[in-house]
Amino acid sequence: MDLQSLRREYLHGGLNREDLAVNPFDQFSQWMQQAIELEIGDPTAMTVATVSTDGQPSQRIVLLKHFDKDGFVFYTNYGSRKAEELATNPKTSLHFPWHAIDRQVKIGGEASKISTAESLKYFISRPKSNQLAAIASAQSRVLSSRTVLMNQFESLKQKFRAGEVPFPDFWGGYRVEATEFEFWQGGADRLHDRFRYVLEASGSWNIDRLAP
Repeated sequence: MDLQSLRREYLHGGLNREDLAVNPFDQFSQWMQQAIELEIGDPTAMTVATVSTDGQPSQRIVLLKHFDKDGFVFYTNYGSRKAEELATNPKTSLHFPWHAIDRQVKIGGEASKISTAESLKYFISRPKSNQLAAIASAQSRVLSSRTVLMNQFESLKQKFRAGEVPFPDFWGGYRVEATEFEFWQGGADRLHDRFRYVLEASGSWNIDRLAP
């Protein structure tokens, strides 16, 4: 398999300092809106990186469900690997790979659990099958077969077929409070545009251009 010859040019346009918003949340909102309007696949999909107690990084893709000036929210099983690692080291990195428009966004910060009320509000908004799946799956645990998982799912479907699904206390959201952003726009000849926002003690954001 020859991977060395696989390449393409990034020609969707550049990114200039004067075009950036003063606040990175405004810049992210603009890019997210454009990604949605262009109908790229899974625009809210993001990689969440965590680190184990022995220093081993781990990554997985989840869906962003909300963002504002307070941070970026996603949901998971609180018994999952990501949750266990965030409990010992809340520092995390989020990454949005919008390849179709030659853009990436990287966000660094710390994650903390959102309130039970917030998690409940989102949980009851989900399709019933998704609610059941959240209960059926002991996320990140060893599973002997898919049959075991599906049997558990079907059992729950029958149990709650005529009623509401109870909110599980082992499931909920995290909010990542951002302290650093990087906006990446692909450029011709691998001369990409990269801008980093870093939160200062004063509460303002310092912006630097980074070499590609």
